[in-house]
Amino acid sequence: MKKLVLLCFIVVFSSHFYAQETAVKTTKSKTEASAKKAKSDADKAKADAKAEAEKSKKAADKAKKEAANVKNTTDKEAVKAKKEAASSKNAAKEATNAKSTASKEVAKAKTAADKAKKSAAKSKTLKETNEKAPKVADKVTGEYNGKKVYTGPKGGKYYINKNGNKTYIQD
Repeated sequence: MKKLVLLCFIVVFSSHFYAQETAVKTTKSKTEASAKKAKSDADKAKADAKAEAEKSKKAADKAKKEAANVKNTTDKEAVKAKKEAASSKNAAKEATNAKSTASKEVAKAKTAADKAKKSAAKSKTLKETNEKAPKVADKVTGEYNGKKVYTGPKGGKYYINKNGNKTYIQD
């Protein structure tokens, strides 16, 4: 019993010697609270980025489905137009025109789907890093050997060659 009372007194008196540590602990708890808040904000931003990516992915899938539907309907229209073409030459011209416009619409729908996917990926990378700046398109300033001449952000002039690469021009 004496040992227990003695131990209690030691604990009570030892807490008075370390009274200044409470200020440090409160500072620590404040920094821990701010760290937790920053982590929760980061988690929230990450969740928002994921939601945005999912939304863009759904839009891309929807655009692909629409492209497939357009292709199916245009194929049906092309077959129908070919049947009518057998009866007259004008109908044949209309069928080829319908098929070409249909293929153009399919191409547009595919590019729209690809753009949606790229924008989803781009928005994901922009939200995660916050360091990338959007690219500025170069200006068309003239023509060189039948090709468009572009001027870059630092004043360099170039054109796109047949391989799709930039070829710089010296003035």
